[in-house]
Amino acid sequence: MSQIPSPPRSRPEQKIPSKSGNIPTIPVQIPHESATAHVSGEAKFVDDLPPYQGEIRVDYIPSPSAHGKIRGHNFEELKQIPGILGVFTHQDLPGKNVFGNIISDEPFLPEDEVHYVGQPVAVIAAESPEAARLARKQSRLEIEEREPVFTIEQALAQEEFLGVSRMIERGDFTKAWKDAENRLEGTFHCNGQEHFYLESQAVLAWPGEEGQLHIHSSTQNTSEIQQVVAEALDLGFHQVVSDCKRMGGGFGGKETQAAIPAVMAALVAHKLKRPARVVFSKDDDMKTTGKRHPFLIEYKAAFTDQGRVTGLEVQLFSNGGAYADLSTAIMERAMLHSDNAYFIPNILIQGQVCRTNLPPNTALRGFGGPQGMANIENILQEISITLRKDAFEVRRLNCYGHQNQNVTPYGQVVHAHCLPEMMDRLAEKTSYHERLSQIEAFNRQSKTHLRGIALTPMKFGISFTTSFLNQGNALVNIYLDGTVQVSTGGTEMGQGLNTKIRLIVAGELGVDYESVRVMVTSTEKNNNTPPTAASAGTDLNGMAAAEACQRLKERLAEVASRMLTDSLPNLEPDQSEIIFDQGQVWDQRCPDHTLRFEEVVNQAWMERISLGERGFYRTPNIHYDRESGQGNPFFYYTTGASVSEVLMDRFTGELKLQKADLVLDIGKPIHEEIDLGQTYGGFVQGLGWVTTEELRYADNGSLLSYSPTTYKIPNISDIPEHFSVEFVENPEHQINIWRSKAVGEPPLMLSLSVWLAVKHALSCLDDQQIPKLSIPATGEEILRRMDELKGLQNFSTIESEIPLI
Repeated sequence: MSQIPSPPRSRPEQKIPSKSGNIPTIPVQIPHESATAHVSGEAKFVDDLPPYQGEIRVDYIPSPSAHGKIRGHNFEELKQIPGILGVFTHQDLPGKNVFGNIISDEPFLPEDEVHYVGQPVAVIAAESPEAARLARKQSRLEIEEREPVFTIEQALAQEEFLGVSRMIERGDFTKAWKDAENRLEGTFHCNGQEHFYLESQAVLAWPGEEGQLHIHSSTQNTSEIQQVVAEALDLGFHQVVSDCKRMGGGFGGKETQAAIPAVMAALVAHKLKRPARVVFSKDDDMKTTGKRHPFLIEYKAAFTDQGRVTGLEVQLFSNGGAYADLSTAIMERAMLHSDNAYFIPNILIQGQVCRTNLPPNTALRGFGGPQGMANIENILQEISITLRKDAFEVRRLNCYGHQNQNVTPYGQVVHAHCLPEMMDRLAEKTSYHERLSQIEAFNRQSKTHLRGIALTPMKFGISFTTSFLNQGNALVNIYLDGTVQVSTGGTEMGQGLNTKIRLIVAGELGVDYESVRVMVTSTEKNNNTPPTAASAGTDLNGMAAAEACQRLKERLAEVASRMLTDSLPNLEPDQSEIIFDQGQVWDQRCPDHTLRFEEVVNQAWMERISLGERGFYRTPNIHYDRESGQGNPFFYYTTGASVSEVLMDRFTGELKLQKADLVLDIGKPIHEEIDLGQTYGGFVQGLGWVTTEELRYADNGSLLSYSPTTYKIPNISDIPEHFSVEFVENPEHQINIWRSKAVGEPPLMLSLSVWLAVKHALSCLDDQQIPKLSIPATGEEILRRMDELKGLQNFSTIESEIPLI
């Protein structure tokens, strides 16, 4: 592809092509579906719902120990506290006390051992939050302490693992290493991250007739909530309805970890036959739930004098925490993204999850991809330092191509991409090479500050790597006034899924956007659904909704064709000629004669034709063999690139991101403004991960950084003054719903350019050493690395200066 045309900067309306070929006109200035409700305070989250009569408040008793055997407790005493209705343990669960999406190993409530600080040991049922807090404060647990494991290094020494070791291999790394012109090896530390969603884990459960339960949960996975509650309480799945109106953020933290609070509330509601609600405080949420996985990665790279990587060996070890959760799938995605945007002919990737005595780590935006990408980007940066070359040249040399060097280590062809073109475009657009020269000249003369710059590409695979999860269903109902309700298994957590579903249904049926409503996500209407994750919410649910609309439209077209030809006797009925657009229906052979959409709907009802339809979609052509490490695990790739420039204080380590320019190929956006919001937000969340968000633990394994006062997420002062995003047109991308691409997770990985800009700045201190830098690059980490490079010496005669910004 010789050129990547830019999208227009502004336009009054957007033509969105229908799956059927029609082009309905939909205004582009449509706000997020819940925008008004959010800013007015009318949007209802779980704890905003008014209390039910007789509602019980639920809390829990956490383990004070990271690892030990439960020898005793005072739970019977707690039951005597006024307002306490019960204290329930694993013995009160009539069904299974173990769950897990991949490996079933995690108890809802521990039976005889605790495995992390904060692990819920018992459930408190109380008449009021005050009574629950008092019982929790007065609780005592007698625990026989056992030696805990907290770090990956400790787990490796004791061979504490979750799941089996996996491998992806291509070519002959051993030979490439032996024949290499240059060799590089080292260890890379990539630490975790808190989700920090604004709405903590929250559940409202109420009992129905005949042992039925209704669960309203802040969850990314209504089907899993239905399943775990039913199994824990020994109920049939048909006796439990799970729904979710919206979440105040999820980021992966509510994909599996909403299960335990759901079982807590359901257990109380089931036992006491009264509604029950549990809402974690922010402190408890951070202390008890899992995070992004820390990784320790050992690497060896063979490369030429020009910087081309001829061989790579990486061994990835992650800290999975106490139970499996999604750790093995996250490790798999980290392995699948260990190439990022680069073709490496001889490669060996090994991955192993380690078991420790921390809360079970879980999904977080990127799902292992960021850790795998960070490692290869670190390696390429170190190769450029070793060869004293511009890191952009090294990255561009190794970048995936089109006709050759375009196959991943796992055997999937990287097709219909524009990676090298985006890198070149961004370098030219941002004057990267000129800025690099200016920055390195500045660093040679400045004694108080350092500047750095980096340009990095990104290739992120879209699909669940577990094939059976790549399915979705939708229910579309048309009413006699021409309005439409749509229900899917997708959950809204602020990412704009419901807005896009409304646009898709409106476009497919040719009706006004305001005529469509997305209903509460519920297992009663959409069964056996995957979680809203892997950036695939719109892909799966949008395609299912579009399929349902197409079936409805086929039936309506047949009715409309008869209605129109009855008044136009010269025309033969032909439903393929019928057009639906802007609430009107016509035969394109006679466009001046139109019907209103609701007229056709009413006639169809009179003819006893169904006006409701269920759509189903499964992603085609994806498969992956874990034993061989080969296959096509992804439907397509979302790609992009970013340039970031940073300024660092040599004395304090203070870091400021000054400029960031992003370019992405996200296909044809369904809603460009929502995608822009996701891009800015994802990048900033990644910025926090790579620079400020540091998890700190006490010696006993308890989390120290469990509130906004001790855990630093990005704020407005961390946003660069120059911050641009450009979406490019890629005509080669012709698949997926309306030719769109997923945008939820990919922008987060573009933040790696910020971290690599820090590494570039450090490399200017001593051209004889490769600076080491862990994630996050906090002020303390930067100071430590500068000290290692002797960058703080000989400043006794520093003069005042103004950084050249």
